[in-house]
Amino acid sequence: MPDSATSLLRKTLAGPPTGPDPDADAPLLRIQEVADLVGLTPRSIRYYEEIGLLEPAARSEGAYRLYDTEDVARLRFIKGLRDDAGFSLAEIGQLLEDETARAANRARFRASRRPAERRAVLLDGIVRIDRQVATLRAKIARLQSMIDAADERRNHLESHLGELSGGDR
Repeated sequence: MPDSATSLLRKTLAGPPTGPDPDADAPLLRIQEVADLVGLTPRSIRYYEEIGLLEPAARSEGAYRLYDTEDVARLRFIKGLRDDAGFSLAEIGQLLEDETARAANRARFRASRRPAERRAVLLDGIVRIDRQVATLRAKIARLQSMIDAADERRNHLESHLGELSGGDR
């Protein structure tokens, strides 16, 4: 895969930020504000909520969806995976689920001193990472196949160009 595509995938798959929210005191945003900020439509954001990719941080007294900075980061991550890296929403859902589980596993591992539980957490982490690697390898294979097909089309056109150039002499 070309270096630019590889770096794009790496950057996109770095994941949404995890840990304490540095903007915890930031005001909650309504759906239209978030849509404008992220470059999505409110309809897309509601759909992502419907299929389980996102859950608003809160709801107002009037039942308006309210989003925090972590929600905005998650939406940017989803949009990057979808638009920049070409992942399906199902693939994005699996990647997000694995990242959420990874964070939970990290906390479980640190909280436990029982070797059997720590081992189970580590084994679960390995299974999830293996699944992520398989998803990424499949994406790379699809992209490489597309590159190969484009190269074949270019070579075909170049052969026609060569035939024409040979006949013009």
